[in-house]
Amino acid sequence: MAENKLIRMDNVGIVVESLGEAIPFFEEIGLKLEGRAAIEGEWAGRVTGLGSQCVEIAMMVTPDGHSRIELSQFINPPTISDHRSAPVNALGYLRVMFTVKDIDELVSRLVKHGAQLVGEVVQYENSYRLCYIRGKDGLLIGLAEQLGNN
Repeated sequence: MAENKLIRMDNVGIVVESLGEAIPFFEEIGLKLEGRAAIEGEWAGRVTGLGSQCVEIAMMVTPDGHSRIELSQFINPPTISDHRSAPVNALGYLRVMFTVKDIDELVSRLVKHGAQLVGEVVQYENSYRLCYIRGKDGLLIGLAEQLGNN
């Protein structure tokens, strides 16, 4: 049997319309901006298959330092499709879920930033309270509050 060579999951990439709006939204959730840079040139296009490209990225990190989201705003070539309004049963990558301390308080703050609750905050047994929200730019985010020993 081959040895497992996986070390860790490095990040999840999300293409956004505006880094200027996406960064504060994820900061409100509790992530911190780790770095921001422009990525361009032929080498980058060879990785993505897009040819010559220019994309601005922002790396956001969770408070524990173990998880990252790479936000990407494409300057060239422009984005060609938009999946932000896809329902929760659509095929493909759908959402990122965060564990939070106080789901009601966070949802209240995010609504003030233009987010909308997708369904409702529900409780699963005595374990979690869960919900989905959409940021004002349409990104689907899951929130979970662990009950009991949190």
